[in-house]
Amino acid sequence: MRFNETVYKWGQNRHDSIKGMTTAEIGQVQRPTLRLSGFFDDLYSISDEGLPVFKMFIGGRWVECLKGATFPVDTPIDDSVFAYAQKGDERDAELAVAAARESRPQIRAIAAIDRIEMFHDTASIIERHLEDFVNVLMLEAGKTRSDARGEITAVVERMRMTMEDVSKVSGEYKPGDWSADTMGKIAIVLREPVGTVGAIGPFNYPLYIPAAKIIPALLSGNTVVVKPSSDTPLSQLLLAKALEEAGVPPGVLNVVTGPGKIGSTIAGHEDVGLISFTGSTEVGREIAKIAANKRLHLELGGKAYAIVLDDADLELAANRCVMGSVRNAGQRCDAVSAILVVESVADKFVAKVLEEVDKIKFGDPRNEGVTVGPLINKAAAERVNALVRDAVEKGAKLLRGGRYRGSYHEPTVLDMVPLDARIIWEETFGPVVTIARVKDENEALSIASKSRYGLDSCVFTNDFYRMWRIAKTLQVGAVTINDFPRHGVGYFPFGGVKDSGIGREGIGYSIEEMMVLKTIVLNLEPAQLGKVKRTRPRHR
Repeated sequence: MRFNETVYKWGQNRHDSIKGMTTAEIGQVQRPTLRLSGFFDDLYSISDEGLPVFKMFIGGRWVECLKGATFPVDTPIDDSVFAYAQKGDERDAELAVAAARESRPQIRAIAAIDRIEMFHDTASIIERHLEDFVNVLMLEAGKTRSDARGEITAVVERMRMTMEDVSKVSGEYKPGDWSADTMGKIAIVLREPVGTVGAIGPFNYPLYIPAAKIIPALLSGNTVVVKPSSDTPLSQLLLAKALEEAGVPPGVLNVVTGPGKIGSTIAGHEDVGLISFTGSTEVGREIAKIAANKRLHLELGGKAYAIVLDDADLELAANRCVMGSVRNAGQRCDAVSAILVVESVADKFVAKVLEEVDKIKFGDPRNEGVTVGPLINKAAAERVNALVRDAVEKGAKLLRGGRYRGSYHEPTVLDMVPLDARIIWEETFGPVVTIARVKDENEALSIASKSRYGLDSCVFTNDFYRMWRIAKTLQVGAVTINDFPRHGVGYFPFGGVKDSGIGREGIGYSIEEMMVLKTIVLNLEPAQLGKVKRTRPRHR
């Protein structure tokens, strides 16, 4: 059979279905409409066409950008425009950084315990307005209701776990008499904020990932300038409103929406001390070039290989590999992006994978029970499908799915994927279960070691020594045993090596990245408080 573009797109027949969604049903999807409670009235005005036009948050005020321009925010549910956001530029970014710089004394003047309480208050505000946050995430990111609620719950939990960060915010006393060079002196080593943190977030978790940067930044006494993704700019504005209501001082938190050049302005600004960026490896490299002489935290692309050995619990492995591949429509940097299964158990494993995939409910994310919705936009669906086509053309077997329309890409299963297929090496970021068969664990390790990425991986085995050998050999930031990788609220540290980034995020780890050491040396000799160096006796 010749595979071409038509094989992978839904036809025009109204009965041409894809996991319960017919072409006619997709065409009749109720137009998405954003409705928010009165709590968020400050954030937007209403356009002549009846759509909300959102403002930015700079210096404690909800403002329009200087040039008065806006850009449309569309929803992947049906690719329609449901709101507008401010199209800020470099001047707006500079105003935000200036506001952040000037407000540094205000955040540092707040007692640390009060900052913790401020986040607890914010968590309660978010919970009171849960449906507002759910609706925004579903519309701007195409998330299912369960995924949206899960992301919001993670933000709330992260805020309520801020006390866990405190253990890393401590000083140190160092007596100088352990060295002849510092005799008569002592030192106090303090941790202080870097000043202003630039937080640049992605589209796939538009509420949680920037929040996971904002929380440790403010907790450690920094001010913040946030640049959310232009695909998903609204959830950060809602978060800013919740933090404002909880008492964050004016100028301490600023949110600037608009094109990518805003991120470049923030990254290169002399008054920004640290850049925390989550996104693609290619953009991360550009950020690193611009942010010369700054602290950097970069969480970039990933290619998480799942290694399934011949002694694995195949039912568990199939369930977790499928979940890890399609969760959030596969748009996760820690998603299972390729499965390397030992040949002797491959047939049984693939059969169980198909059973799991057949349980997936795919469609309009607003519908009850839907577990996989659209990708972020049409271009993303086309890119994922290009990877699928390339694999099939090179010999992979298409066992499920493979089609797309608009922003929707069917949950797809590819088996016997050859090593020259792009999908073995490139980040998929779509709901594709990619299976390659290997002779043994050595071949699996050989394949994984050639990847340019090094964020996550996982292995399924019941042999401790094999697990330990593989975990020690894999060149990644984290290895998960008998489950799929998931960063969650960051209770365990995460971050990458190779082309997957620099630094570590997580509760108690992000905050270390956002503080600098200051050493205060005291000379005690004038007051004769220092230790006295003994006179060494002469040896006869």
